[in-house]
Amino acid sequence: MSSGYSATRYADDGVEVVRLADRTHETEVAIAIGAGNMAFELKVLGRNFLWFPFASPAELLAHPRFCGVPFLAPWANRLDGDSYWVNGKQYELNAGIANFRRDPNGKPIHGLLNYSRDWTLVSADADGHSAQATSRLSFGEHPNLMAQFPFAHTITMTYRLADGVLEVETALRNQADEALPLAIGYHPYFQLHDAPRDQWKVHLAARDHLVLNGQLIPTGERNPVAFGDLHLLEQEQLDDVFSGLIRGADGRARFWVQGLRERVTVVYGPKYLVAVVFAPNGKEFICFEPMAAVTNAFNLAHAGVYRDLQSVPPGGEWRESYWIEIVT
Repeated sequence: MSSGYSATRYADDGVEVVRLADRTHETEVAIAIGAGNMAFELKVLGRNFLWFPFASPAELLAHPRFCGVPFLAPWANRLDGDSYWVNGKQYELNAGIANFRRDPNGKPIHGLLNYSRDWTLVSADADGHSAQATSRLSFGEHPNLMAQFPFAHTITMTYRLADGVLEVETALRNQADEALPLAIGYHPYFQLHDAPRDQWKVHLAARDHLVLNGQLIPTGERNPVAFGDLHLLEQEQLDDVFSGLIRGADGRARFWVQGLRERVTVVYGPKYLVAVVFAPNGKEFICFEPMAAVTNAFNLAHAGVYRDLQSVPPGGEWRESYWIEIVT
């Protein structure tokens, strides 16, 4: 513990948790290492700005549903079928292993690591500048994962709390002998406390609004963003994909939602090229989702429809961050 920052490890009903604290800014972050390495609390002045409808991470594992800050890999959002193309080769998912979810249309969705217990805490510490927790998942060491996505790699995730702002840094090191495609993302769920959901106002920092088919798969077409600024959620629900992010001089794009005074801003680092925004009617949350690629990126890239798919060469590393800023 030093200069107002601390990092505390404990077990919550059998699930390993790390709590980061910034006492100067009255901010705390709780990460459930054994439940997908998911942040489930981001508290400012005692109010949780992450939507987490459970009493504990153990309850989440007993009744899994998306909430908090899920990590989506090796693909985020949907595939258009049970196969995908990488480096000119087609791979089939094995439905019998049952380690991936399907959307209401039966499409594989959000990868293989939702609620994963395969994360290992590497370090949790604090100094005079920040509190942080780093965890790692060695994808190549798990046969059930490699059976679905046969590209050995290591994922290292660091939650870093400094000056009241939460940074989430992700690094993927390619241990395969061919290029590792990148279609990862995050699906954080946010809530405000000082206004009902239909009065929330949204800022969308993007130029391009991707056209989706009836199964929410991009068609390759895009239109200029036509949402007003600020966009009032009362007008309609959102489940939309955006690209051409509008960035500041620092290379970062900022999406935010505001109530009366409270505001949550998600700041996208330069390698997060796509933003999904999800705010369904009747639900008291909104998701600003940092994505490395569009939905169905592997197959769209193979078809020549999507040209921005990032990849990591053998032995190489991809590293990027996004930040969550709270104003109360």
